[in-house]
Amino acid sequence: MFTVEQRDALRERVLRLAEEDDRVVAGAAVGSLAVDEGDRFSDLDLTFAVADQVSVADVLDEWTTTLVDELGAVQLVDLERDPTIYRVFLLPDALQFDLSLTPAARFRPAGPRFRLLFGATVAGEPEGTSAPGTLFIPTPAVAVDIFGWGVVYALHARASIERGRVWQAEHYVAGVRDHALSLACLRRGLVAVQGRGYDALPSDALAGLDATLPGSVERDALRAALAASVRVLLREGAEADLARAEAVAERLSELH
Repeated sequence: MFTVEQRDALRERVLRLAEEDDRVVAGAAVGSLAVDEGDRFSDLDLTFAVADQVSVADVLDEWTTTLVDELGAVQLVDLERDPTIYRVFLLPDALQFDLSLTPAARFRPAGPRFRLLFGATVAGEPEGTSAPGTLFIPTPAVAVDIFGWGVVYALHARASIERGRVWQAEHYVAGVRDHALSLACLRRGLVAVQGRGYDALPSDALAGLDATLPGSVERDALRAALAASVRVLLREGAEADLARAEAVAERLSELH
């Protein structure tokens, strides 16, 4: 489990990276750490504005290379919500870092949990606030994305359990299990969405699945179900021969 000091050190390194990059013209903290000091389990969320004549994707890819080479970051997933690209990383000791980049002409708060660190935002209402949102994060039926989002759900489940948010934790534990089963379906040529292929999975793929059901929302039951769900997810990631599966397994060792 990462320490607050590790999280703070990562924050300072990323802000230094932004300071040294002339293409980056503004930056902000988002999420829980934008409004207060967060807690022991808060991950790091930073967002930046990129000069309008510059490719956001190019900056993101260059920063990714630096984070991987210098800090051992593992890229988990990307999420594009025009005009912003989000990229989620897993650092050593299971520290999650959410990085997002936006063209400067459209850089503005997307919600109340936004604290400007340098530069400026543009005037106007946040984009997309009129939409009601969706119940689930849309995940492409691609092995690396299914695995990556499963890892994100595992990290959020752990934080929710420790914070005593047991029903939220149960939701995330189920998300880990569902992503593991979807990955199992995809690997076997079965329908990998909406649980349609689950019952066609062979017995070896379903081994250990009973233990992923918590049975109650007591913390110990949730921890045990999370551990079982993570084991199945990691097993399927390894069976799918995903390059990042081994590194992720090491960093989630305390969860399984």
